[in-house]
Amino acid sequence: MPNTPIAFDMAALLDSDEAISEYLSQVLADGDTDELIRAVGYVAKARGMAQIAKDSGLGRASLYKAFAPGAKPRFDTVVKVMRAMGVVLHAQPAHP
Repeated sequence: MPNTPIAFDMAALLDSDEAISEYLSQVLADGDTDELIRAVGYVAKARGMAQIAKDSGLGRASLYKAFAPGAKPRFDTVVKVMRAMGVVLHAQPAHP
C-alpha cells in the first residue's frame, strides 16, 4: 500500500481572531516575508476568499494569484487584504 500524504490545511486551524492574531504575530516576528505572504493567504482563505475580495475591493481570482506560492504581491494589496480581514498592524521598538 503506497504512503498517501495527509493534506494539511493551515486555514482550518485559523478558526478564531485569537488564533489568527497569534499566527500572524509569530510570522511577523520571524521576519520571513515569503512566509508572511503565505500566512496572509491562509488567513484570507480561512475568512473566506470571496468575502475578503468583496471587502478589499479586489477580485477573488486576483487574490488567489497574489497569494499563491512564489507570488510577490504589491504592498498595497497586502495592506488592503489585511484590513479586509480585520487585522491591524502596529510598530513598536524592537528593543525596549
